[in-house]
Amino acid sequence: MVGLAEASARAAREPLDVSCALCGRLLGQRVERHHVVPKSEGGTQTVPVHPICHRTIHAFVANRELATSYATMEQLRERDDMRRYLRWIADKPPDFRAPTRQRTTP
Repeated sequence: MVGLAEASARAAREPLDVSCALCGRLLGQRVERHHVVPKSEGGTQTVPVHPICHRTIHAFVANRELATSYATMEQLRERDDMRRYLRWIADKPPDFRAPTRQRTTP
C-alpha cells in the first residue's frame, strides 16, 4: 500500500494529466495508466489514457509487439488500424464508452 507522503511526492513529480497520450483528447472522469513498454516486458513508464483508448491499444497490439515494435506512443499512432481508430474517436466526448473488439488475424 502506498503511503500518503509517497503518493503526494509522486503526484508532485508527475505532470498534471490533461490529455490522453494516445488520442490527444481531454481526459474525463476515468483515467487509466498505460505502460508504454508492458510491465511484463520490463517497462516502468506509464502515460495517462482514456479507458477506451487503453482497451483499444491492447486489442490491436500484443504485449510482445508493444515492447519490440511500438515502444513509443508515436510509433503506435502510426499503425493503420490505430489511425482509423484515432479518426473515429477524435470527436467523441472525454468519457465516451463503447465496446472494444479484438483484432482479427487474417
